[in-house]
Amino acid sequence: MQKPLEVSYRNLEGSPAIEQHIHARVQHLERLAPNLIGCKVMIEAPHRQHHQGKIYHVRVQVTLPGHEVVASRDPAEHHAHEDLYVALRDAFDAAERQVQDVLRRMRGQVKQHAVPDHGRISALAADGSSGRIAAADGRDLYFHRNALVEGEFGRLQVGDEVRFVAEEGDEGPQASSVHPVGKHHPVG
Repeated sequence: MQKPLEVSYRNLEGSPAIEQHIHARVQHLERLAPNLIGCKVMIEAPHRQHHQGKIYHVRVQVTLPGHEVVASRDPAEHHAHEDLYVALRDAFDAAERQVQDVLRRMRGQVKQHAVPDHGRISALAADGSSGRIAAADGRDLYFHRNALVEGEFGRLQVGDEVRFVAEEGDEGPQASSVHPVGKHHPVG
């Protein structure tokens, strides 16, 4: 780490055991992200007049090149946080997940979801068995009534917008998994 670890306490005294636990978790973060710039940990106990068990609030702030990760656990979320070590574990686990996400983005390993093709229905067979779609990219695709995922084939109209998966069929390009889009059709 380029900057020294900063640990602060509010409404409680630190201890060597707590410090050792935090240092071990930060070392794990450093192995995960060798380019770690700094880490700040804030531990807060409720005010002394709190009548029920103490529920600790822990905030972990991690700085990476060009990124900052902040993970905290709100005391109201978990009564398990009456144990300081559980609160620390949960906050550091959340920080580690966020650091892993940042590292994946930095390496370009974020999974890209394919955007489904879309277009408009250009023709419907008179017998109600099939239709054609004019894709936004200019392709003309055949689709069978069984390719319709949502809605009723009989409710489709020429001009309706649809999303679909394009594939090569026996008769040329065809659409499968056809989803009507619009105010009268649910979006899947």
